[in-house]
Amino acid sequence: MSSTFRWTFVVALAALVAACGPPVEEPNLTGNDRLEQQAERRGSILGNDGLRFELFGDNSGATAGAGIGVNEFLWRASLDTVSFLPINSADPFGGVILSDWYGSPQTPAERFKVNVYILGRDLRTDGLRVAVFRQVRAPDGAWIDAPVSVETVGRLEETILTRARELRVQASATG
Repeated sequence: MSSTFRWTFVVALAALVAACGPPVEEPNLTGNDRLEQQAERRGSILGNDGLRFELFGDNSGATAGAGIGVNEFLWRASLDTVSFLPINSADPFGGVILSDWYGSPQTPAERFKVNVYILGRDLRTDGLRVAVFRQVRAPDGAWIDAPVSVETVGRLEETILTRARELRVQASATG
């Protein structure tokens, strides 16, 4: 093994060990609050607007998203709509929001989770897909998958689309 390789390995190992540490205790936040707190804590070497890459000129307007890869209004509306759920993952470049299981105190034997997929940069009805998963508790305490009505998914998609339209109207009125 060459000495250059050994030094590279030692430096990489030291960086890996330095990155390890005890988990940070976080308050129980959901939706936008959690994402904002994580972004605030991380900071950005690219400034407050993040990385902007415009291949064919300025893409501002209805499909603009400062540093995100999908429609800004659909993204914000989706986060607003599912903000009561614990968010597992939110990828603004891929347009994916994945929630964790949520159980309402009123129905402790039932829980659900929601996945939101934003499919493009245009504010269109076919630019959004929502998947809702539901489970019920069996008598032995295990969670069993249960069906979700098509109407529930449709209402959730319509709520997100309505909120996105409201956000677009607000943005055009102020800008």
